[in-house]
Amino acid sequence: MSSDHDLADALRAAQDGDAAGFAILWRTLQPAVLRYLRVLIGDHAEDAASETWLHVIRDLHRFQGGPADFRGWLFRIARHRGIDQRRRRAATPTADPGGGTAPDAATQAIEEGGTTWALALVGTLPPDQAEAVMLRVVAGLDVATTARILGKRPGAVRIATMRGLRRLASNPQITRLLAREEV
Repeated sequence: MSSDHDLADALRAAQDGDAAGFAILWRTLQPAVLRYLRVLIGDHAEDAASETWLHVIRDLHRFQGGPADFRGWLFRIARHRGIDQRRRRAATPTADPGGGTAPDAATQAIEEGGTTWALALVGTLPPDQAEAVMLRVVAGLDVATTARILGKRPGAVRIATMRGLRRLASNPQITRLLAREEV
């Protein structure tokens, strides 16, 4: 379910109240939303992602546009929910004597294949670069949509993405990995 035509059909169906259409949107876009939020806010990404989709359910009937517009709208909501989550955490620090909760099956599936390692590397970037790289490269959004989500000019998004990718390319861990792959 990766073509924009199929996603457009699912979007229209979801807007008409079809649960199967919404499920297609969620299955297609949730992994990218979760990866983006993991870089943005870390361990609380699941909560922010849930809040994001609740917001989408609540306001989907008002949404106008196609699949690309929907992706931009979705990631803008995710960013705001992530920022809200970060503010709540800062305002009310909590102790976790149990050492955290076990990841659910969806999280484990997303983290297979080196995703955790890659997200950790992107998370070492300055926040503006990490967000730009996640939205442009991982989520596949265009420059204009990313700029609207981040509240920046398109040129600033291009520069942040380029700097982030250059910084990642010069990371010793990546350099070693690429050297092993070439052998």
